[in-house]
Amino acid sequence: MALDALILGLLDLRPMTGYDLKKVFDGTVAHFWSADQSQIYRTLARLEQDGLVDVRVVPQEGKPDRREHRLTDAGREALTNWLHSPVPEDKTRDAFLGRIFFVGREEDPGLVRGLIEGRRKAARAYLDELESMPTIHDRLADRLRAGTLRYGIVHTQAELAWLDELEASL
Repeated sequence: MALDALILGLLDLRPMTGYDLKKVFDGTVAHFWSADQSQIYRTLARLEQDGLVDVRVVPQEGKPDRREHRLTDAGREALTNWLHSPVPEDKTRDAFLGRIFFVGREEDPGLVRGLIEGRRKAARAYLDELESMPTIHDRLADRLRAGTLRYGIVHTQAELAWLDELEASL
């Protein structure tokens, strides 16, 4: 339901095509939720079938028609209900931590350092991406969105510090 709600929330900002939605998704909520293009399109189809979004076809010259998705009243109500519902416990799943947990069986410090360095490079690149995202602090909604971005930045900085500690313990 979270992906459904995130898509409803983004469509609450403005009507969008599936392609537009993926771009906005990657530029706004990707630091705490991931979805590929096919997941977004499948979810949009289900939301349309459930009556939570409708589609307006916008003709274009020389291009395929745009299929803009917009929230229905039922979609707004579903988003409101989600916002008021209890937050379920979120268990972390991380393949990297699984590798670190078991890599000691190989008795190969070089392999461990390689895993750590690969994760460090990815985390630094991700941190650069997050820090380049613009933030606006005018309204409460803007400040809360900026707060989720700040969470992503702090979390990634903490991971980099933890990687340094882990490597120092080898």
